[in-house]
Amino acid sequence: MNKIANRQVLCETLLGIARTDKDILVLASDSRGSASMVPFVKELPEQFVETGIAEQNLVGIAAGLASCGKKPWVTSPACFLSMRAIEQVKVDVAYSGTNVKLVGISGGVSYGALGMSHHSLQDLAVTRAIPGLTVAMPANRHETKRMTEALAAHQGGVYLRIGRNPVQDVYASDDYEFEIGKAVTMREGSDLTIIAAGETVRIALDTAEALAAEGVGCRVVNMHTIKPLDEEAVIRAAKETGHIITLEEHSIHGGLGAAVAEVVIQRHPVSMRIVGIPDEPAVTGSTAEVFRHYGMHAKQLCKLALEMIRPHG
Repeated sequence: MNKIANRQVLCETLLGIARTDKDILVLASDSRGSASMVPFVKELPEQFVETGIAEQNLVGIAAGLASCGKKPWVTSPACFLSMRAIEQVKVDVAYSGTNVKLVGISGGVSYGALGMSHHSLQDLAVTRAIPGLTVAMPANRHETKRMTEALAAHQGGVYLRIGRNPVQDVYASDDYEFEIGKAVTMREGSDLTIIAAGETVRIALDTAEALAAEGVGCRVVNMHTIKPLDEEAVIRAAKETGHIITLEEHSIHGGLGAAVAEVVIQRHPVSMRIVGIPDEPAVTGSTAEVFRHYGMHAKQLCKLALEMIRPHG
């Protein structure tokens, strides 16, 4: 069982790049511990900026540094970065075209028992509606490494959401081709497609395994980049499998499901279900408990899938 959190891999990867690229800077809002950035701070203190709990200033300072040729990475809890500082993200980063990487740490329901104030279940909806902003979410530690490397070479504003706890691997290693905006088909299937992102990719794979035992071929697509969305992967899934389920650690409004539905309804309408957190303050509990409560579990998703493709039993 993997015990390495994605945020640790983010730190290790950034540190490796920043040792030779002195323009790489990390900024935090009293969140170096939460972001697992302590090793970075200890080794490269001159490439670290602490603003304290002041998320709006955090983003503004990062944008200013970027305008001077630096390559800042902002690390702050997703719930605060995507809400308190959203005007600065819109104006100082996206509209101004600054090269700032915004890392929302402990995203989704990672904070568990701290509840709605600390859950970030609207961040994808808000950030993907901002012109000029790339929005991405890694599925596990290996994808975090490849995604961090790709984003470090990418010019432009990015919102990257990362969870808090270790995630079971979906890739055996980081030795695979990764491209921003290009979805990865994790498993082939012709009866139904599950499109997932972030930590829900593991659940999608488990569901596909359960469906295989029922004689159902379930395709699993890892849509790691929410924006730009890989529309061709969505259209292929619609044409070739006829049924789509989206699965996300986010509100059912405005996130991955909405992005996929926008493509499906306009390009190739098929039967579709959006699975995520309903329009209510999410319950408190561990990530697994919250997921199970809202039907985001292999057994529950298997039942939903069978109802879609075998509506009359």
